Amino acid sequence: MWELMKDLWEFMVARKKFWLAPVLILMLLVGSLAFFSQGSVIAPFIYALF
Repeated sequence: MWELMKDLWEFMVARKKFWLAPVLILMLLVGSLAFFSQGSVIAPFIYALF
């Protein structure tokens, strides 16, 4: 996992694609929210977002 993040960072630095950073962070946050909300009380609110 850390190697993937390191490779993505090196790709962004080498090709000056820093606009990808917010997209990747947002995807990581949404994915972690979906992962941690499985079977919890906030699950119905997550479904309302999508």
